[in-house]
Amino acid sequence: MQTEQLIEELVSGLQPVRRLRPPWLRALRWLAAVAVLIALALLGFANWALVMQRMAVPRIALECAAAGLTGLTAVFAAFMCSVPGRSPRWAALPLPAFSLWLAVSGLGCLHNGWSLHGPNGFIGDSSHCFGFIVGVSVPLSIGLFAALRRARPIALLPVAALGTLGVAALADFILEFFHPFDVTVIDLALHLAGIAVVMGIGIALRRPILAAG
Repeated sequence: MQTEQLIEELVSGLQPVRRLRPPWLRALRWLAAVAVLIALALLGFANWALVMQRMAVPRIALECAAAGLTGLTAVFAAFMCSVPGRSPRWAALPLPAFSLWLAVSGLGCLHNGWSLHGPNGFIGDSSHCFGFIVGVSVPLSIGLFAALRRARPIALLPVAALGTLGVAALADFILEFFHPFDVTVIDLALHLAGIAVVMGIGIALRRPILAAG
């Protein structure tokens, strides 16, 4: 068999590969779609009188903004890290916002005298916060990982960690609009536990959900 004939037979069944758009653009498009869904949910279900009352407190408004910014930057970094050859330094992008969120939440705990008790007992309504973060993160994670998988990521661990941090932080951001009380130690602990569970599941399942088939 001639070399030219062999080459022709090998390439005869190949289909052209559709080039992905730049990761920053795909990240913005995914975030824009999620922003629309979040806006519809908040407009339909949030108690805006209570929301405006809570957001009138600068510390609470900053806490909410920091959670949202953590979600945005973590998702953006996940898209950037999903492309082989991109700098691993993108993984540090959400750290400032996440640190700010922790610091402001800590100030809230200090403001409340480091009380271990929230409304309705030791755990009380804070247990709903844990369930909300995990429950909202699941559908967001499915959509995000489907988008990230298309880039055929090689470094699965940072992509999975950043992606799940992003969706969990976005879930926490949404929760702020339905949160009926100020942060307490147990409340913050359950928020962090929810984020940790989401990240743990995503990291544990990173190969089947992100690796190319």
